[in-house]
Amino acid sequence: MNLAWSQVAVAGLFGGLLALERRAFLQAMLSRPLIAATLTGALLGDVESGLWVGLVLELFHLGSASLGAAIPENDTLAATGAAAGAAALTHATGSSTPAMWTVSLLLFAPLGLLGQRIDRALDRYATRLARTAQKSADVGDLHRAVRQNLWGMWPNFLIFGALTALCYVAAAALGPVLQERLSLFALRGLTWAYPAMASMAAAIAARGSRARRPHLWAGAAAAVVTTTAAVLSVMGARA
Repeated sequence: MNLAWSQVAVAGLFGGLLALERRAFLQAMLSRPLIAATLTGALLGDVESGLWVGLVLELFHLGSASLGAAIPENDTLAATGAAAGAAALTHATGSSTPAMWTVSLLLFAPLGLLGQRIDRALDRYATRLARTAQKSADVGDLHRAVRQNLWGMWPNFLIFGALTALCYVAAAALGPVLQERLSLFALRGLTWAYPAMASMAAAIAARGSRARRPHLWAGAAAAVVTTTAAVLSVMGARA
Protein backbone atom coordinates (compact mmCIF):
# COMPACT_ATOMS: atom_id res chain seq x y z
CA MET A 1 0.00 0.00 0.00
CA ASN A 2 1.51 3.31 -1.14
CA LEU A 3 0.08 5.70 1.44
CA ALA A 4 0.58 9.45 1.10
CA TRP A 5 0.96 10.55 4.69
CA SER A 6 0.64 14.19 3.66
CA GLN A 7 -2.89 13.37 2.47
CA VAL A 8 -3.63 11.64 5.77
CA ALA A 9 -2.45 14.73 7.64
CA VAL A 10 -4.57 17.05 5.47
CA ALA A 11 -7.65 14.87 6.02
CA GLY A 12 -7.08 14.83 9.77
CA LEU A 13 -6.42 18.54 10.12
CA PHE A 14 -9.40 19.57 8.03
CA GLY A 15 -11.69 17.06 9.71
CA GLY A 16 -10.67 18.46 13.08
CA LEU A 17 -11.19 22.06 11.99
CA LEU A 18 -14.66 21.32 10.65
CA ALA A 19 -15.54 19.59 13.92
CA LEU A 20 -14.67 22.83 15.71
CA GLU A 21 -16.61 24.92 13.18
CA ARG A 22 -19.66 22.72 13.67
CA ARG A 23 -20.07 23.40 17.39
CA ALA A 24 -17.24 25.41 18.94
CA PHE A 25 -16.76 28.53 16.82
CA LEU A 26 -17.84 30.39 13.67
CA GLN A 27 -20.71 28.04 12.69
CA ALA A 28 -20.87 29.45 9.17
CA MET A 29 -22.42 26.22 7.76
CA LEU A 30 -19.07 25.03 6.38
CA SER A 31 -19.65 21.82 8.30
CA ARG A 32 -22.82 20.94 6.35
CA PRO A 33 -22.29 17.62 4.52
CA LEU A 34 -22.32 19.00 0.97
CA ILE A 35 -19.80 21.75 1.72
CA ALA A 36 -17.67 19.71 4.12
CA ALA A 37 -17.37 16.75 1.74
CA THR A 38 -16.69 18.92 -1.31
CA LEU A 39 -13.98 20.91 0.47
CA THR A 40 -12.44 17.72 1.84
CA GLY A 41 -12.36 16.22 -1.63
CA ALA A 42 -10.85 19.41 -3.07
CA LEU A 43 -8.07 19.46 -0.48
CA LEU A 44 -7.31 15.80 -1.20
CA GLY A 45 -7.24 16.33 -4.97
CA ASP A 46 -10.59 14.70 -5.75
CA VAL A 47 -13.29 17.35 -5.71
CA GLU A 48 -15.58 15.20 -7.90
CA SER A 49 -15.86 12.40 -5.34
CA GLY A 50 -16.31 14.90 -2.52
CA LEU A 51 -19.13 16.65 -4.36
CA TRP A 52 -21.11 13.51 -5.22
CA VAL A 53 -20.62 11.92 -1.81
CA GLY A 54 -21.61 15.18 -0.13
CA LEU A 55 -24.73 15.47 -2.26
CA VAL A 56 -26.12 12.17 -0.98
CA LEU A 57 -25.21 12.93 2.64
CA GLU A 58 -26.70 16.43 2.46
CA LEU A 59 -30.02 14.96 1.36
CA PHE A 60 -29.72 12.20 3.93
CA HIS A 61 -29.22 14.62 6.84
CA LEU A 62 -31.32 17.52 5.56
CA GLY A 63 -33.97 17.13 8.24
CA SER A 64 -31.56 16.92 11.18
CA ALA A 65 -30.93 19.83 13.54
CA SER A 66 -29.30 20.36 16.91
CA LEU A 67 -32.01 21.88 19.08
CA GLY A 68 -31.52 22.24 22.82
CA ALA A 69 -30.63 18.91 24.37
CA ALA A 70 -31.40 17.01 21.16
CA ILE A 71 -28.13 15.88 19.55
CA PRO A 72 -28.49 14.59 15.96
CA GLU A 73 -26.12 12.31 14.14
CA ASN A 74 -22.78 13.93 13.42
CA ASP A 75 -23.29 14.60 9.72
CA THR A 76 -19.95 16.42 9.50
CA LEU A 77 -17.96 13.35 10.53
CA ALA A 78 -19.93 11.24 8.06
CA ALA A 79 -19.18 13.75 5.30
CA THR A 80 -15.46 14.24 5.96
CA GLY A 81 -14.93 10.52 6.55
CA ALA A 82 -16.80 9.45 3.41
CA ALA A 83 -15.14 12.13 1.26
CA ALA A 84 -11.68 11.22 2.56
CA GLY A 85 -12.44 7.55 1.93
CA ALA A 86 -13.69 8.25 -1.59
CA ALA A 87 -10.58 10.29 -2.38
CA ALA A 88 -8.35 7.50 -1.08
CA LEU A 89 -10.21 4.95 -3.23
CA THR A 90 -9.78 7.22 -6.25
CA HIS A 91 -6.04 7.49 -5.64
CA ALA A 92 -5.75 3.73 -5.11
CA THR A 93 -7.79 2.69 -8.15
CA GLY A 94 -6.89 5.53 -10.49
CA SER A 95 -10.45 6.72 -11.21
CA SER A 96 -13.35 8.45 -9.51
CA THR A 97 -16.46 6.35 -10.20
CA PRO A 98 -19.98 5.95 -8.78
CA ALA A 99 -19.00 2.45 -7.67
CA MET A 100 -16.28 3.85 -5.40
CA TRP A 101 -18.64 6.56 -4.12
CA THR A 102 -21.09 3.83 -3.18
CA VAL A 103 -18.42 1.84 -1.34
CA SER A 104 -17.30 4.92 0.57
CA LEU A 105 -20.85 5.85 1.55
CA LEU A 106 -21.66 2.34 2.73
CA LEU A 107 -18.47 2.17 4.80
CA PHE A 108 -18.29 5.63 6.32
CA ALA A 109 -21.75 7.25 6.29
CA PRO A 110 -22.71 5.30 9.46
CA LEU A 111 -19.97 7.21 11.29
CA GLY A 112 -22.64 9.80 11.97
CA LEU A 113 -23.99 7.50 14.66
CA LEU A 114 -20.57 7.11 16.26
CA GLY A 115 -20.11 10.87 16.11
CA GLN A 116 -23.43 11.35 17.88
CA ARG A 117 -22.24 9.23 20.81
CA ILE A 118 -18.96 11.12 20.96
CA ASP A 119 -20.83 14.43 20.90
CA ARG A 120 -22.89 13.34 23.89
CA ALA A 121 -19.77 12.35 25.83
CA LEU A 122 -18.06 15.63 24.95
CA ASP A 123 -21.13 17.57 26.06
CA ARG A 124 -20.90 15.96 29.48
CA TYR A 125 -17.21 16.85 29.55
CA ALA A 126 -18.00 20.43 28.54
CA THR A 127 -20.58 20.68 31.31
CA ARG A 128 -17.93 19.80 33.89
CA LEU A 129 -15.59 22.40 32.39
CA ALA A 130 -18.35 25.01 32.55
CA ARG A 131 -18.81 24.37 36.27
CA THR A 132 -15.06 24.75 36.79
CA ALA A 133 -15.07 27.97 34.79
CA GLN A 134 -17.94 29.36 36.87
CA LYS A 135 -16.17 28.54 40.12
CA SER A 136 -12.94 30.12 38.85
CA ALA A 137 -14.79 33.26 37.81
CA ASP A 138 -16.51 33.47 41.19
CA VAL A 139 -13.14 33.64 42.96
CA GLY A 140 -11.69 36.06 40.44
CA ASP A 141 -9.44 33.61 38.56
CA LEU A 142 -10.47 34.73 35.07
CA HIS A 143 -7.44 33.26 33.33
CA ARG A 144 -8.36 29.77 34.51
CA ALA A 145 -11.99 30.36 33.59
CA VAL A 146 -11.03 31.28 30.01
CA ARG A 147 -8.73 28.26 29.69
CA GLN A 148 -11.67 25.93 30.25
CA ASN A 149 -13.04 26.92 26.85
CA LEU A 150 -9.80 25.86 25.17
CA TRP A 151 -9.77 22.56 27.06
CA GLY A 152 -13.28 21.97 25.76
CA MET A 153 -12.33 22.60 22.12
CA TRP A 154 -9.24 20.39 21.82
CA PRO A 155 -11.00 17.01 22.19
CA ASN A 156 -13.32 17.85 19.27
CA PHE A 157 -10.37 18.68 17.05
CA LEU A 158 -8.29 15.66 18.02
CA ILE A 159 -10.98 12.98 18.06
CA PHE A 160 -12.82 13.89 14.87
CA GLY A 161 -9.61 14.77 13.06
CA ALA A 162 -8.15 11.37 13.93
CA LEU A 163 -11.31 9.57 12.77
CA THR A 164 -11.26 11.38 9.42
CA ALA A 165 -7.60 10.50 8.93
CA LEU A 166 -8.35 6.85 9.77
CA CYS A 167 -11.05 6.80 7.10
CA TYR A 168 -8.46 7.80 4.51
CA VAL A 169 -6.01 5.14 5.74
CA ALA A 170 -8.67 2.40 5.77
CA ALA A 171 -9.90 3.24 2.27
CA ALA A 172 -6.36 3.45 0.92
CA ALA A 173 -5.73 -0.06 2.22
CA LEU A 174 -9.03 -1.33 0.81
CA GLY A 175 -8.61 0.20 -2.66
CA PRO A 176 -6.13 -2.32 -4.11
CA VAL A 177 -8.18 -5.21 -2.71
CA LEU A 178 -11.33 -3.95 -4.42
CA GLN A 179 -9.46 -3.38 -7.65
CA GLU A 180 -8.19 -6.95 -7.68
CA ARG A 181 -11.21 -8.85 -6.41
CA LEU A 182 -14.34 -7.00 -7.49
CA SER A 183 -15.79 -8.55 -10.61
CA LEU A 184 -17.17 -6.48 -13.47
CA PHE A 185 -20.66 -7.56 -12.47
CA ALA A 186 -20.19 -6.32 -8.90
CA LEU A 187 -18.80 -3.01 -10.16
CA ARG A 188 -21.84 -2.54 -12.36
CA GLY A 189 -24.10 -3.24 -9.42
CA LEU A 190 -22.27 -0.74 -7.19
CA THR A 191 -22.42 1.83 -9.98
CA TRP A 192 -26.19 1.56 -10.19
CA ALA A 193 -26.44 1.56 -6.41
CA TYR A 194 -25.26 5.17 -6.24
CA PRO A 195 -28.35 6.71 -7.92
CA ALA A 196 -30.49 4.34 -5.87
CA MET A 197 -28.95 5.66 -2.65
CA ALA A 198 -29.33 9.25 -3.87
CA SER A 199 -33.01 8.66 -4.64
CA MET A 200 -33.55 7.09 -1.24
CA ALA A 201 -31.75 10.01 0.43
CA ALA A 202 -34.01 12.44 -1.45
CA ALA A 203 -37.07 10.55 -0.22
CA ILE A 204 -35.73 10.70 3.34
CA ALA A 205 -35.10 14.45 2.94
CA ALA A 206 -38.70 14.91 1.80
CA ARG A 207 -39.92 13.29 5.01
CA GLY A 208 -37.47 15.28 7.12
CA SER A 209 -36.99 14.29 10.74
CA ARG A 210 -40.01 11.96 10.56
CA ALA A 211 -38.02 9.39 8.62
CA ARG A 212 -37.46 6.21 10.64
CA ARG A 213 -34.40 3.97 10.29
CA PRO A 214 -32.94 5.97 7.38
CA HIS A 215 -29.66 4.04 7.38
CA LEU A 216 -31.56 0.78 6.96
CA TRP A 217 -33.56 2.06 4.01
CA ALA A 218 -30.55 3.60 2.27
CA GLY A 219 -28.49 0.44 2.75
CA ALA A 220 -31.38 -1.74 1.59
CA ALA A 221 -31.77 0.34 -1.56
CA ALA A 222 -28.09 -0.02 -2.35
CA ALA A 223 -28.16 -3.78 -1.68
CA VAL A 224 -31.22 -4.38 -3.85
CA VAL A 225 -29.95 -2.36 -6.79
CA THR A 226 -26.43 -3.80 -6.57
CA THR A 227 -27.76 -7.36 -6.52
CA THR A 228 -30.25 -6.73 -9.32
CA ALA A 229 -27.68 -5.06 -11.56
CA ALA A 230 -25.16 -7.84 -10.94
CA VAL A 231 -27.71 -10.55 -11.74
CA LEU A 232 -28.81 -8.78 -14.92
CA SER A 233 -25.18 -8.40 -15.98
CA VAL A 234 -24.53 -12.10 -15.47
CA MET A 235 -27.66 -13.03 -17.42
CA GLY A 236 -26.64 -10.68 -20.23
CA ALA A 237 -23.15 -12.16 -20.36
CA ARG A 238 -24.55 -15.69 -20.65
CA ALA A 239 -27.12 -14.80 -23.30
